[in-house]
Amino acid sequence: MGLAGDDAIVIVPAAPERIRNNDAPYPYRQDSDFHYLCGFPEPDAVLALLPGRRQAETILFCRDRDPAREAWDGPRLGPDGAVDSCGLDDAFPIEDIDDILPGLIEGRSRVYYHFGRDSEFDLKLIGWIKRVQTLRGPLARAPHEFVALSHLLHDLRLYKSKGELGLMREAAKIAAEGHRRAMRATRPGLYEHQVEAELIHAFRSAGAVPSYEPIVGGGTNGCVLHYRANNALLRDGDLLLIDAGAEYACYASDITRTFPVNGRFSADQRALYEIVLAAQDAAIAQALPGKAWTAPHDAAVAVIARGLCELGLIAGKPAAAIASGAYKRFFPHKTGHWLGLDVHDVGDYRVDGEPRQLEPGMVMTVEPGIYIAPDAPGIEARWRGIGIRIEDDIAVTRAVPEILTAGVPRTVAEIEAHMSAVK
Repeated sequence: MGLAGDDAIVIVPAAPERIRNNDAPYPYRQDSDFHYLCGFPEPDAVLALLPGRRQAETILFCRDRDPAREAWDGPRLGPDGAVDSCGLDDAFPIEDIDDILPGLIEGRSRVYYHFGRDSEFDLKLIGWIKRVQTLRGPLARAPHEFVALSHLLHDLRLYKSKGELGLMREAAKIAAEGHRRAMRATRPGLYEHQVEAELIHAFRSAGAVPSYEPIVGGGTNGCVLHYRANNALLRDGDLLLIDAGAEYACYASDITRTFPVNGRFSADQRALYEIVLAAQDAAIAQALPGKAWTAPHDAAVAVIARGLCELGLIAGKPAAAIASGAYKRFFPHKTGHWLGLDVHDVGDYRVDGEPRQLEPGMVMTVEPGIYIAPDAPGIEARWRGIGIRIEDDIAVTRAVPEILTAGVPRTVAEIEAHMSAVK
């Protein structure tokens, strides 16, 4: 509110419920910005922030208590419960918003709001402003400027507070147990979805949900970056790539591990895996205050290009492979992204056209990979169909990077020891 100024109003609607099929809704997940600002967990709500207002600066409109509906859908907080639970100044029934919100909008010169996210709510907001203009006529003091709320809010969300980091550590801990459980369960003859079930079990047992649809790709499926089917048979001698995270109290984790279905890396698999692991180590070492956002990626690219050249998968020298982009044939994506309330969290990656500098409180993933398509021309058969990615969640601190997801076996020796202990 300090950034918005006393002549502004901030308006944020809750996420709507979404219908999966017929009258069955998807599991409800609150809008990340709405959750960040007030923590109210229900749909059909609107938050209004009014900087400098003496009576109340934080006002929520939400569903009233309704014993009949609550008998079907579960308890509601109601306006009084919202004030008590979320620390708001005041709250009113959502049915009263048409009568109350226009009066709060009047006298404000700017509205901070996410236009374009919800066309139905866009029209409601325009209607409330027109109502102020209609009722007051020439004397109306209606907002004359609309500003994207992301300009203020998303830069704030990029820097995690102590409390947020605590929730993200818990999300990482839960996800780590899911990955360890999946490793323990994996063996030839299972299907990918059976391993996925081990992840989900660990997440739900700890009160979390998946932070995104898990990727469980065995063999050549590990070369598909956003593989979703999770229904193939796991075969002896193949690798299994699992990209899965847990969401705890709306905060996400994001982990990828690649390991042998039978518990032992082949020589070729190990050679590629060690390159990716070394690239990740080099990238994590660059996650330091004052370093450019691109520094971890550049470090990973240097290691991967050198390793691929040494194995003969790329002809020539590493510098030429980087300059020409030849390495992108096997490493086509960036090395990470911001992480927080969203898996691909908000926050600019460039400031004034230059890569953003890393600062304490930022949380990012580091996830280099090598993917050799099963039909890759000009590549020896022994390399084709191998996909490897290693991903961890890194908090930038004032000193060395904090690996939030360190609880999952990562090296070849750690993975093989973990898997052999339960076979």
